[in-house]
Amino acid sequence: MSPRLPLASLVLSLALLPLMALASGKCERLIVTGSPDAPPYLWRDPQDPKHLMGANADLMKEAAAQIGVKVELMYAGKRSQALDEVRTGRMDMLADTPLNSAELEALDFIHPAIVQNEIMVWTHKSQAVPFNLLADLHGHPGALSEKTRITPSFEAAIKEHLTLEKQPNLTLTFQQLLAGKVEYVLAGRYAGMAMAQTLSPSGDLVSQPLVLDKPGLYLALSFNSACNDSWLRGQLAKKMTELAASGRSAEAITRNVELWKAQLQQPVSATHQ
Repeated sequence: MSPRLPLASLVLSLALLPLMALASGKCERLIVTGSPDAPPYLWRDPQDPKHLMGANADLMKEAAAQIGVKVELMYAGKRSQALDEVRTGRMDMLADTPLNSAELEALDFIHPAIVQNEIMVWTHKSQAVPFNLLADLHGHPGALSEKTRITPSFEAAIKEHLTLEKQPNLTLTFQQLLAGKVEYVLAGRYAGMAMAQTLSPSGDLVSQPLVLDKPGLYLALSFNSACNDSWLRGQLAKKMTELAASGRSAEAITRNVELWKAQLQQPVSATHQ
C-alpha cells in the first residue's frame, strides 16, 4: 500500500475537523424561562409549578420541534430573577422580554417579536365620556397593573399626562373599575378580555377601539449560553416569522386565553398580571 494514502486520509480528516466540531456543537437542548405572571403569554403552571405555560411557551416548543432542538420552559422566580438567570447563562433564553436597550449588552433579541401585546382602554359600558383618544383620558382617574409591561415612551406619556393608580395585579385594577373607583383600566387586549369576562360575565366591562401601546415580547438568547450561535438565531427568527404569518401565533393566544379564564374561575386567589 502506498504510504501516501494514510497521509492523504490524515490531511482530509484534519480538514474536516472544523466542520465536525461545528456539527457536534449544534444546540440540542434549550432551557428557557420568563415571566411567571404574564398570561396569556406566559405564567406559572398551577399543575406543575416548576414549569411555565402560555402562548409563548407553546410557540417556543413548536418552533424548537421544527428545528430539532429540545426545549424546557422552567420557572426561575419573578421577572428580575428570570432575567438574572439568563443574563448569567445559567439558563439559555427568555421567552417574553420587551426590547430593552439596557439588556443589549447581555442578550441577543430575536426578531420579529414572538407576540405583540396591544394595550387597550377598558371601561364600564355605562361610561358616558368617550375615550377614543389618549387626550380623552386626561383628568380622568384610571388604573394599571404593576405587572403590565409597556414601552418606555408610553410610560413617559402616562407620567406626564394621565392620572393613574397602580395596583399589584390585574384583578385588582378591574375590581376598581367595577366598583366605580376608577373610570378606566389600561390592560393588554387578551389579558383584559379574560379578566373582564371572568369578573363580569354579563359584559359590563368593554374595551375601547383605541390601541394605546403595542410592546413586542421577544425571545432573547444569553450571550453566555452555549447554544447562542448564528445558526440557532437564524432558525428562530425564521420560525417567528412563519408562526406569525401562518396564524399559529393568534391561535396559541386564543387557546391560552381560554386556559387562563378556566383557571381564574377556579376558587383560588388570583395574583395574575
